[in-house]
Amino acid sequence: MKRIQYHQYGGPEVMRLEEFEPARPGSGQVLVRVRAAAANPMDWGIRSGVMKMVTGRTFPRGLGHDFAGVVEAVGPGVTRLGVGDEVLGGASIKASGAFGDVVVADEKAVVKKPANLSFEEAAAIPTVGLTAFQALTKKGKLQPGQTVFINGCLGGVGRAAAQIALARGASVGGSCRATAAQDARDLGIDPIVEFGFDPEALSGRFDIVLDTAHTLSDKGAKQLLKPGGRIISLHPTPATFMKAALPGPFRVLVAQAAPEDLEEVARAAGQGALRVPIARTTPLTEAIKALTELERDGTPKGGKLVITTG
Repeated sequence: MKRIQYHQYGGPEVMRLEEFEPARPGSGQVLVRVRAAAANPMDWGIRSGVMKMVTGRTFPRGLGHDFAGVVEAVGPGVTRLGVGDEVLGGASIKASGAFGDVVVADEKAVVKKPANLSFEEAAAIPTVGLTAFQALTKKGKLQPGQTVFINGCLGGVGRAAAQIALARGASVGGSCRATAAQDARDLGIDPIVEFGFDPEALSGRFDIVLDTAHTLSDKGAKQLLKPGGRIISLHPTPATFMKAALPGPFRVLVAQAAPEDLEEVARAAGQGALRVPIARTTPLTEAIKALTELERDGTPKGGKLVITTG
């Protein structure tokens, strides 16, 4: 078995494709034969050591979280999934390891894959879909007929949030680069503004403001809100947690594994209401080069980097 792993925290130069011995699934865990895995910025953030208080100092550590594949073994207490099930899900932050031939994940973070989704399409969904869904429904309390503004509406989470909100009967406005405005229109987003816009023009129009790009000022976000609206940040810093603890519109989300939420996201994808574009696929044997280019240069643009195995 092979996977991409590293023996110390650091930059892309620490990644190695190496043989490894997979762990046996423990209580409440499944062992999945990975067919496809998708990259997220948190992957190289974790590898760089920014979360070492959580991930610890035991090496080697695997890389990658989002995956789709086939269940090969189940641990004690697993009830929803069985050997042979086609699934999608995410490895835990501490364990990681999706960029490999097999991965062990908690059953609560894995659900059955809709039959009409390819493994590549399914692997692109978990982190962005779950984050968008929980931001809107858990923190935002989204209701049909409400209005949502997404700052960064064409990023991974922003695009997913726009589709989820529209599918649930909301109307969506958002910000993006001027050159990508047509892409936002095609999703059904209106109004569309450029990054750095003047909030005065959209004052008091939205029930939910979701800041995925971390570029919207508190004052600007408040200006966009209707009375009683909510501002949701995806940037879990001490400052945002302090604001969220105070009375007022601010909320901060740290996405949590929840099978019922991931099942909703998977169902939306299976029904065509949620699509996460894939910009590039690469085999595991060439993935370190592709991951390095994505981290350093931001390429490919316009969608996910998906790593395939076998």
